[in-house]
Amino acid sequence: MIHNSPIRPERIGDDIDALAAITEPDRPYTRRAFTPTFLAGRRWLAQAMQQAGAQTRIDAAGNLIGTITGQRPELGTIMLGSHSDTVPDGGRFDGIAGVVAALEVVRALREQEIRLDHTLELVDFVAEEVSIFGVSCIGSRGMSGTRPAEWLTRASDGLTLEQAILGVGGDPRCEGRRDDILAFLELHIEQGPVLQDHKLDVGVVTAIAGITRIEILVEGRADHAGTTPMGLRKDALTTAAWIALGVEELAKALASGDEHFAATVGEFEMLPNAANVVPARVRMLIDARAELRQDMERFIDELGKGVAAIGEKTGVSISEPRIVSDNPPTPLDADLLGALDGACEAAGARHRRMASGAGHDTAWMARITKAAMIFVPCKDGRSHTPDEYATTHDIALGAAVLLDAVKALDIKLQENI
Repeated sequence: MIHNSPIRPERIGDDIDALAAITEPDRPYTRRAFTPTFLAGRRWLAQAMQQAGAQTRIDAAGNLIGTITGQRPELGTIMLGSHSDTVPDGGRFDGIAGVVAALEVVRALREQEIRLDHTLELVDFVAEEVSIFGVSCIGSRGMSGTRPAEWLTRASDGLTLEQAILGVGGDPRCEGRRDDILAFLELHIEQGPVLQDHKLDVGVVTAIAGITRIEILVEGRADHAGTTPMGLRKDALTTAAWIALGVEELAKALASGDEHFAATVGEFEMLPNAANVVPARVRMLIDARAELRQDMERFIDELGKGVAAIGEKTGVSISEPRIVSDNPPTPLDADLLGALDGACEAAGARHRRMASGAGHDTAWMARITKAAMIFVPCKDGRSHTPDEYATTHDIALGAAVLLDAVKALDIKLQENI
């Protein structure tokens, strides 16, 4: 047990091993949403929830929910959970740790013979990872009433998203925004090295970074690579390289403070892509992530100025940076952060506050309720790879924090009634 907590690490380890074994043949830790393998994992989870005393159902959005009715269900619901779907070849702990930790909280409460006043729900959101339909957080967007209606017609291999949701037991035609959830908590591996490097047990997440994607087109001129003098070229690639270096320098400057900022040239396409031709065209897609909106606005402004200056220097035509998608940062609830800080102290967890650079279901739940999350360390910050690893002890300590937080919230959420 962890610091006199009823949380049992060995159960958590066994659960994670059991889910890890449910994977595509010859592909480690692969359970993509809406596949038969994903549904096999769901069946295992439903059975585990039922054995822990929860009543299970699939909601209209396609999420698996286990419910333990409170002594005063009219008060509303406290929800815990994450997701069990994975990226290809790399999902042993990402999402799964949060689902299993929530399951262990339910077991611990039952073994302590504690029945909360509030109803407690544990959730496995469908398709948190980017799905075969090219979109993510499908289940949490459905539960929060924020999933675009046009997404349902997205298709892959002759299957629409609407059909896929029906196939896992949901019914998007009956979806509605939940208004009974008073608090949502999610445990997740950090997917970064901060906790490990600072020898900390838990990160209390203050905000989920906003994500903005920006496209830049560089239009040069194709010429013979062997005969065109160096001083007469309009090389789209070298101009694009200046831009990429500028993105990195600007991002490092913005990341020098306490708030999270990162930017990456993640997509890069070059034409005609031939060894003996001066590159004529480059398309770049920048992924920028900011904890503070003003940092993103500064990045976009400075990027535009920098691109214009590079175009003047090289003589190559560069489009104005075009924002392809723009999601603002999501600050998490101050009351829940305080409850999590207190729970860390109670569980003996060394902790710090920090922002998340990755997106999570919590960001969408924050649209409809008080929401917060905690991080536990993962080895070398690796994630979305078969090498992703978190110790059972660290996950169990995180589960102990969740348990203490849930007990505290069951009382605190009634204070303003």
